[in-house]
Parts: sequence; C-alpha cells; structure tokens
Amino acid sequence: MPKLKSILLTVFAISSVSTYAQFTDVINSNRPGESMSGFSVGKTVFQAEAGMYGILEDHNLTNNETKGLGLELALRYGAFLEQLEFIGNIQYQGDRYTTPLGVENRNGLKRVTLGAKYLIYDPYKNYEEKVNIYSWKANHRFKWRQFIPALSVYAGANIKGSDIYNYQDESSISPKLMLITQNQFGKSVFVTNIIADKLGTDYSSYAVIATLTRGLSEKWSAFIEFQGYDGDYYSDIVGRGGAAYLLQENIQIDASISKNLKDTPSIFYGGVGISWRFDANYNDVLNRVPGKEEDTKKDKKKEKKEKENKKRLDEVGGEPTE
Repeated sequence: MPKLKSILLTVFAISSVSTYAQFTDVINSNRPGESMSGFSVGKTVFQAEAGMYGILEDHNLTNNETKGLGLELALRYGAFLEQLEFIGNIQYQGDRYTTPLGVENRNGLKRVTLGAKYLIYDPYKNYEEKVNIYSWKANHRFKWRQFIPALSVYAGANIKGSDIYNYQDESSISPKLMLITQNQFGKSVFVTNIIADKLGTDYSSYAVIATLTRGLSEKWSAFIEFQGYDGDYYSDIVGRGGAAYLLQENIQIDASISKNLKDTPSIFYGGVGISWRFDANYNDVLNRVPGKEEDTKKDKKKEKKEKENKKRLDEVGGEPTE
C-alpha cells in the first residue's frame, strides 16, 4: 500500500501542458460505466447524465440483505478553457434493509462529489497524419501513436451524505484525486482511471478502473469494465457491462449491469439512464498544425486579392489579374 500511495501522489503532481479538448459531433457520455473520460465536453457546453438503478446486496456472514432503488445524476459544464470541465455527482438511494433482528426502510443521499477535470495532454494536437493517395495499405498500417494516451487530471471534494450509507465519524468533506488516460483504437476507446479517494482521512481508498468501449454501429455501442479498489476497511473487484444507443446527436440512452467478486457482501446492480447535451453556445476551436500557419496567411492574402480582382472586373470589365 505505501508503494501504491507514493506512485499515485507522484502522478498527480505532473505539471500541465497547454492543449485543446475534443468536442465530438455527437454526445460523449461517461455513462453507463463508472469511469471518467479523458476529454471535456467543450467550452460553454452543458451536459446532464441521469440514471436509475436497482441494487441487491446479500452478506453471507451477517445474513443482512438490502434491496432498493437509486437515482444518480452527473452535471458537466465546460468553462473558461476548452480543456477544463466542472463536474457534480449526486447519488440518492432508498432501500429495504433486512437483518436477523428485523426490517428497516431507509433512504438518503449516498454520495455527493464536486470537482473539476483538466486535459493536460492530447497526442493528436498539432499532429497531421499524412495520406498516401497511392496506397490503401499504407494508410491503414499499424500506428504506434494510438498507444500514446490522452492524459487528464481530476481534483474534487466528497461531501458526506447520510450516515445510513457512510461511516458516522467520517469527515464531512474529503478530497478525491484522479489520473485519467484515454486511447483511441479505431472504433474502440480504452479509458483508465487511477483514483485516490478520501485522502488524509481514516477511510482513504485507492482504485483503478479500466473501461473498453466499442462502437458497434452509428447508433449502438457496448462496453466492458473492471474496477478494483483497496482500502483499510473494504477491498473488492467489480465487473460491469452494458450498451448505449444514440437517439439523436445530443441524446443517448443506456443500460448496464454490474457484479462484485466478494460475498461479504455480494452486490448486484442493474440500471438504465439517459444523457443529454446542450451545445448551442459552442464555438469550434481551430487546431493549428505546425508549419501550416504560414499557408493559412497566404491563402487569406490570395482570397483577398481574388475578391479585389473580381470587384475591379465588375467595375471596368476584363479579365482578373494574377
């Protein structure tokens, strides 16, 4: 554990590099998995990701059982910089808790987290892939660059919810840090999150999430995800899977299931959700490729000269000059 803590604190101290985020033509949601993508939604873009889930927990040692429903909401907004995103997460749960001593109906806030994510490196910024017009094979050859991940960092704060779902002596506010990587392999996207949660408290934990998402068609995508987390009070491994469908370019629906490895307790989730994006105020960011700025200036001068020649032709007749 001390070695893992040292590695995590080192990667969170990486200095940032100026870059641009990626605004996609269609919505790019973090749902239905639990990992966070490397790219922001884009400056002035607002995105809401909501879901409903059912949960079943069964503890083999204590004979406790929990059956319930929950609501979760993530609000994302890009502000100030193209690569900066602010995120708020809320989770509310109501359940029926059964023990050998009786039954209790419970409900309350399970999780509240506020934070911000910043894209510090994009391997495709200022990169122009050369196209070979004579060779299909050359254009589809193996590319090592796809193994260089985009890199983001996240910093946030956990705000303690109901004592029902949290330790009673837990801090009311605790930090959460994350290192995010993202790779694009053709139609597949691979995302990893390295998480240090509730740092500096008695309930600190560390986790790694790995998510592989595959585009099946223009509308359908599927994902598989594994999460391992380790803490002084609880450690486990969780597997998840599901699919998403694009209703419109700014609306996505999804469904997923998840199951953990342990039976103390055994946990099963199943949920559905919807994501919606508002991007009416977004302005495209033009990424310059090194060596192309001068060409752009020449093109503008040429265009201006052509307009002047056309105006002269309209006034006096004749052919435009070069």
